[in-house]
Amino acid sequence: MKNFSNRYMLLYALGLAAIVALVLTIVSVSLKPLQTRNQQAETKQMILKTIGIEATLEDADKLYSERIEEAKTNAGLPYYNYDNGIIIPLNGNGLWGPIWGYIALGKDLSVVGAVFDHKGETPGLGGEIATDNFAQRFIGKEWIDQPIVLKKNADKGNTHEVDAISGGTMTSNGVTEMLAKAFEEYSELFESWENSQAIAELTKEEQQ
Repeated sequence: MKNFSNRYMLLYALGLAAIVALVLTIVSVSLKPLQTRNQQAETKQMILKTIGIEATLEDADKLYSERIEEAKTNAGLPYYNYDNGIIIPLNGNGLWGPIWGYIALGKDLSVVGAVFDHKGETPGLGGEIATDNFAQRFIGKEWIDQPIVLKKNADKGNTHEVDAISGGTMTSNGVTEMLAKAFEEYSELFESWENSQAIAELTKEEQQ
């Protein structure tokens, strides 16, 4: 049996590790464009879902280009126009990491749809923000004068309150903070939107 020196074994191990690292790097680089396209398609899926359009990865680009128009506020913040209103992006922090989402507002700045996601919230607790059941709690709520807040046993008649997640207090607080942040950042947009809708209504009445 041939004996190998410790030096030979070390060099062999280092060489093998280098080859594996090179192969993994090549695979990662080659897959990067596909991963980027998929991430972009998933974002477009989320945005479309806020206005009731369920898109696949394959048709997300087409539907997005037909229904969504990208825009920016005077401060350079991104938002999205659709047929009947605007869609606002949301970003914040939950209990275990980033949380994000999109909320679609109608002409009167009432919520017509929402979608949320997270990186590492607890399944069955904070992770519930990614469910349709949670998103539907926002429909019909208003983003006028003050932001929407999550509260335990929220007042159903209050258009600014949404039921918090049972057992997910920290995540619920994160969503509330995320909504408050967006409300403040996009306040100028909301004000100009309200003014433009008021002018449009006045013009319509004058033409009748």
